Amino acid sequence: MTAYIFDSETTGFKEPHLVEAAWLRLGDVAGLPVTDEFLMRYKPGKPIELGALATSHILDEELVDCPAHDTFKLPADAEYLIGHNVDYDWGVIGKPDIKRICTRALSSALWPEADTHSQSAMIYLHYRSEARDLLRNAHAALDDVHNCRRLLAKIIETLAERQGLPVASWEELWHHSEEARIPKFINFGKHRGTAIVDLPSDYRAWLLRQPDIDPYLIKALQSR
Repeated sequence: MTAYIFDSETTGFKEPHLVEAAWLRLGDVAGLPVTDEFLMRYKPGKPIELGALATSHILDEELVDCPAHDTFKLPADAEYLIGHNVDYDWGVIGKPDIKRICTRALSSALWPEADTHSQSAMIYLHYRSEARDLLRNAHAALDDVHNCRRLLAKIIETLAERQGLPVASWEELWHHSEEARIPKFINFGKHRGTAIVDLPSDYRAWLLRQPDIDPYLIKALQSR
C-alpha cells in the first residue's frame, strides 16, 4: 500500500485552480521513509486572488510557461492521500477516488486542549525549538509536505502510546482518521456548541434532510 503526503497552493478559496503541487511518497507507516518527492508549478485558468498571493507569494506572471493547472495527476500507485485539511487539496485536484487521511482532524482529536490546530501551530506544539526555522517557508508546498510528515510522525507516535500498540498499516491510520473526522459537537446554527448526542431529535431529523450535508456529520447524526 502506498501513501502520499500532498499539498497545493492555489488561486484562492473561490473555485480554486492549482498553482503549485508537492508530494512525498512514503514507503511505510513505520518510520515514514520518503521514497520520492515532487514539486511543480502550474498555470491557472484564472487570476490568483490577493489573499492567496499574500500567502504563497507566487505571481501570475511567473506561471506563464508552466503546465496547465488541470494536467496534474497523482501517481497511479497512490492509495492513500495525506494532508492537513486534506479535503481542500483533494478537491483542487478533482477529488480522485482515494482514501484520505487528515492530519488536522487527527490533531484535533489527539490534542483537543490546543487553542488552534493549524499545521504551523502543531509544529510549534511538537517542535518548539526548531519551529521558526521549519516554518520559514510555510505555505510553500514542498516545505508544507515535509512539515506535514513531521506532524504525522508525532500523530503515529501518540496513537501508539495511547493504544499500547504501534500503528501497523496505512489502513489502520485511515480508520483512526475517519473516526477523528466525525464531529462530536455541532458548530453552526441555533444549537452551536451542543454535543451532537444531545441534539433534539427533530433538529437531527431536519439536518439529515438538508442537501449537501457533510458526510461525517451524517455519520455523527446517525450514530445515536
